Amino acid sequence: MLQAVFLISGLFAQKKTMNWILEPWPWYVSGPLIAFTMFLLIFMGRQFGMSSNLRTMCSMCGADKKADFFNFDWRAQQWNLLVLLGAVIGGFIAQFYLSEDPTTVAISSETIQDLNNLGFESAGKAYLPTELFSTNVFSEPLTLLVLLIGGILIGFGARYAGGCTSGHAISGLSNLQLPSLIAVIGFFIGGLLMIHFLYPLIF
Repeated sequence: MLQAVFLISGLFAQKKTMNWILEPWPWYVSGPLIAFTMFLLIFMGRQFGMSSNLRTMCSMCGADKKADFFNFDWRAQQWNLLVLLGAVIGGFIAQFYLSEDPTTVAISSETIQDLNNLGFESAGKAYLPTELFSTNVFSEPLTLLVLLIGGILIGFGARYAGGCTSGHAISGLSNLQLPSLIAVIGFFIGGLLMIHFLYPLIF
C-alpha cells in the first residue's frame, strides 16, 4: 500500500514537472535567466549578438581577403558560433519534444484578429506566417521581392548599426549603451511604420 502511494506521488510530481517544462515560462522566470546569462557574459568580457556570426562565418570563408570589414580575428568569436548552434539545437528540441502543440504559437486573440485583418490567416496556427515563409512564395514575385529586399536591408542595417535586436536590445542595453537604446527605439519605430503604413501600400 505504501509503495503504491509513493508511486502515485512520484507520477504526480513527474507530471507537474513535465507540465512546468511544456508550458510557456512566465517573465519572472525567463527574464532573470536572461539577465543571469548576460551577467556571465559581461563578467567574462563577452558581447552577445546573433548577426555578428554572419560576419564571423564570412571571415572564415575568406572574405577578409576581399574587404577590410571582414579582416579580424574570427577565432576569438568561435564561442559565439557555439551560442548560435546551441540556439538552433535548443529551438529544435523545444518545438518538437517539449511543446504540447509544436505547430501553434501562444498569442492573444486580439493579435490574431489584427493579423487576420492584415491577410495573415495562419496567425496563431504557425510560428512563421505561411503567407510569407511557405514554398508558395517562389511563385509569387511580389512576396519574393519583398523578402529579398527585406533580407538585404536587415543584413546591411544590422552590420551598419553594429548589431541586431539581440545584440542591442539584450547585450547593449544591459551594458547601458546609449547607441543601443537609440537602435532599439529605431527598431520599434521602423516596425510600427512598416505594419501601419508601408505594408498596406505594398499589399
